[in-house]
Amino acid sequence: MPRDSFNREIDYLRISLTDRCNLRCVYCMPLEGLRFLPNAELLTAGEIERVVRAAVSVGFRKFRLTGGEPTLRLDLLEIVERISAVPGVGDLALTTNALLMGKLAAPLKAAGLARINVHLDSLNPATVERQMRWGTFARAWDGIMAAEAAGLTPIKLNAVVTAGFNENEVVDLARLAIERDWHVRFIELMPLGGGECATLSIKRYVSNIETRRRIEGALGALGEIASANPADESRNYRIAGARGVIGFISPVSEPYCGTCNRMRLTADGKFHLCLLNDDELDVRKALRAGNSDGGLERIAQILVTAVAGKPTGHHLLEGRSTRDRSMYQIGG
Repeated sequence: MPRDSFNREIDYLRISLTDRCNLRCVYCMPLEGLRFLPNAELLTAGEIERVVRAAVSVGFRKFRLTGGEPTLRLDLLEIVERISAVPGVGDLALTTNALLMGKLAAPLKAAGLARINVHLDSLNPATVERQMRWGTFARAWDGIMAAEAAGLTPIKLNAVVTAGFNENEVVDLARLAIERDWHVRFIELMPLGGGECATLSIKRYVSNIETRRRIEGALGALGEIASANPADESRNYRIAGARGVIGFISPVSEPYCGTCNRMRLTADGKFHLCLLNDDELDVRKALRAGNSDGGLERIAQILVTAVAGKPTGHHLLEGRSTRDRSMYQIGG
């Protein structure tokens, strides 16, 4: 298993399939001025499979498909089938807004997908339309129900808490973990990529300390659950008698860089070394160079080099973040 220069085991690859999305969340994507990657610059299903095979060969075991919104890839089922068939892949999951899961959940499960994380910021349809802008709560909820029925479980629901939008609705979301065996997780805003979304993320930031206090004030004390995975970015809790889990992902107030086990592959074929830094290594060039430079061994070498160059952590408290890419171009 590869280790970086800080002796962290890096065995989890997050693969962005596209920078396009069918939502325009206020903290992520502006409504105008967006330019998306041409299809020719996106990694193909076969190229993604080769990266996964190379990653497995050096010790990666966990994989997640992200976006933008990964369900917009027309070849998503082929990608899932190819990755799930690679010997050594221990876990394959997908992050989605669930808008298209109504028709995709069962086929994705059959193709080899294990589970999904769903991004949903509120249970209030009006808030969803205001904060996430495109799409509807009803359509997302139908997708979640389809995913649960298909066995893509446990469902993990991710809500980004944004002042002036949904901070007063976190209790309703947390109640889902009482009623259902879901993981309901609250995520702090992170300023990525500059521009209006990064500015909003700074102005509308809500600490998870405040979010937890709000939830405990309404629902009672949260008991922390010891994680079996030290690299879990979420600190997890349970309310007495609850079926599910409440989690807090707090990159600003409680950074978890010291236990990070993640590497990211962008949709255009770059290993992105850290979510909140701009460092990248190009693997697409090797993939398309022909067998002399594009074999699995060469791809594995690039990945190992990327792991070795992974920075110790982010610099948000110093006012520094990634400038070259926004969240939708990295995949979270």
